[in-house]
Amino acid sequence: MLSGSDFPSWLVGLAWASLAIAFGCAIAVAVDVYLRPQPMAVMNLVWPICALFGSVLWLGAYLAWGRAPRPAARAGGGHGDIPSGPLGMSKRPRTTSTSVFIGTSHCGAGCTLADLLVEWVLFGAPAVAVIGGMHWLFNVEMYAAWVIAYVAALAIGIGFQYFGIAPMNPRRGRAGNLRAAARADVLSLTAWQLGMYATMALAQLALLPAWLGGAAAVSTPVFWVIMQVAMLFGFATSFPVNWWLIRTGVKDPM
Repeated sequence: MLSGSDFPSWLVGLAWASLAIAFGCAIAVAVDVYLRPQPMAVMNLVWPICALFGSVLWLGAYLAWGRAPRPAARAGGGHGDIPSGPLGMSKRPRTTSTSVFIGTSHCGAGCTLADLLVEWVLFGAPAVAVIGGMHWLFNVEMYAAWVIAYVAALAIGIGFQYFGIAPMNPRRGRAGNLRAAARADVLSLTAWQLGMYATMALAQLALLPAWLGGAAAVSTPVFWVIMQVAMLFGFATSFPVNWWLIRTGVKDPM
């Protein structure tokens, strides 16, 4: 594995800058959703988490499509904010593509959180990789990490989806909403992970070994910038799947 000193200094500097900007965007969104809580509570997590990989792009998307009115404005006592509709949601019109963007981001937050947790757990406790098949199914730890991360992403993603749709569909009941969450999230999440894993594999198994002789270690900023790029490709592969799921009614628009 390549450590920080194995990379050109300019690449390390760019990587730190990219991560710092993304972290700053995530903090800015987190502060704003604290002041302007989302009507759908799980989106209070989704927007900041997605900014960790989407950086200024997701900050701009949040300001354009996701920002909720202030609590006073929802109750009809505020001035100068966007009027609110049912459940305090903004009346700002959303196109189909905007709804798909938000729905895909909702899916991606679960993937992002799972990969963050799994990569650092395996970094601190490599023996955990055995659960994902290391030494008995794979000889490459990255593959075992992908198995664990995929299962974790399914659990987190379905949970996010459940808490997103349950308030909108109370008549379905807990079991019905859980089934609906699984139907809505499994395909979109799988499409996301495929795009992300393909990008990580290209970078870690082909490009970096050909250029520098190895793959980036989890402890390096370069690894996490590669992850940022991989998440963007995951979004690209998941977006058309989410479009289809929403158009066919399998997934509720957000």
